[in-house]
Amino acid sequence: MDISRAQDISDTGTGTVRPVGTLSSDEGIASSGVTFQLWRLYQHAWLVCLFFPLVSLVRGPSSWLSLVLGLCALLFFAVGYTWLMWPHPASRGARGRVRSRLSFLLFGALAALVLVFSLLYGPSWLWLFIGVSAIAGLLFPMRAAFAVIVLFTLLPLFITIRMEGGIAGVDWWWLIALMLLVRGLGLDMIGVARMGSAIRELQAARRELARLAVIEERERLSRDLHDLLGQTLSMITLKSELARQLVTEEPGRCSQEIFEIEQVARHTLREVREAVVGYRQPHLSSELEGARQLLSAAGIDGEIDTIQQALPPAIDAALAWTVREGVTNVIRHSRARRCHIRVSHMNGQVCVEVLSDGGRREQAESTARRGLGLAGLRERVSELGGRIEAGLLTLQGREHFRVHVELPLEREREVLAMQEERA
Repeated sequence: MDISRAQDISDTGTGTVRPVGTLSSDEGIASSGVTFQLWRLYQHAWLVCLFFPLVSLVRGPSSWLSLVLGLCALLFFAVGYTWLMWPHPASRGARGRVRSRLSFLLFGALAALVLVFSLLYGPSWLWLFIGVSAIAGLLFPMRAAFAVIVLFTLLPLFITIRMEGGIAGVDWWWLIALMLLVRGLGLDMIGVARMGSAIRELQAARRELARLAVIEERERLSRDLHDLLGQTLSMITLKSELARQLVTEEPGRCSQEIFEIEQVARHTLREVREAVVGYRQPHLSSELEGARQLLSAAGIDGEIDTIQQALPPAIDAALAWTVREGVTNVIRHSRARRCHIRVSHMNGQVCVEVLSDGGRREQAESTARRGLGLAGLRERVSELGGRIEAGLLTLQGREHFRVHVELPLEREREVLAMQEERA
């Protein structure tokens, strides 16, 4: 499986496959706390406002043409309202409806229908402004929606006063109840629309975080496997060559070398498994001992100066990676005869230096995967607020290659606090 892409996983109990970090529309709706069934029931419940103009049409003395026209208008309003209000505010469909020109055209048609039929057929049609206000709350941006809702709240007042010939004949209890419903439902829909927008933004943020997590894990695996296998395979290669030369001359020593190869291979297998899981952290003491053995097997005179002070786990691991990478480069990319590894502590800084007299690298190998190990080491050091230097150094007229890392001990507490914050 390609780890550079978001791996597919199966939803528990459904068998459906989707990318890591993505939320399906159903999950977005569930996270809102309002299921699609509840939303459907809620938005359909307000179609009760159709009851008042329908009763007015049936009871009022009107011609068949007026009755049919009124019924068609109510049917058009019901269909248009349902189409616009059907998508759940947290679903992708709701965002598509908001951006659709057809939605605004239909909204304008419904608003014009209610206004015209209220003037022609009577104040019972004003109840439809409840549904139009709800649509405006979902369809428009917040400020525009608020302005439109205020307009729809005042329209029943002006129309009623005009139709009744003044304020004296107005049934204020009925009108105030209608205006409160128009205003209240519209403002409720503004809140619902903002909730749906926030949920969609959270979904997008979760997808981005999952994508970054996959990239970070891929880089960690690449870095760890390079650091793990580079030194170990070099040691296995050197010891295998040595065992081949000793197989006839010194069978006892050859057997010992083969036994050590087996132990190194088993240890490396365990480290690779732990690296894949993400729990492996090397220790400076064990890396220094491994470096001593590796330099000895390669015929390089190794000198190691270390400290006995106990170091924080993250600092200890970073120094261990430095020793491993430095010694691996000495074995694979230089013709060194001497190598000096020094670990020191002064002024709140702990330092490690790997210095070899084989300054000139072999081009065939150094260009193949140029700087991959040092790049990974720089990432580890920078996370701890440290400093790294790697390059050629001229000492006593000879070229040397040096890897030098400095890490602040007080930085460890800040790193731990940041890791706890992320967790």
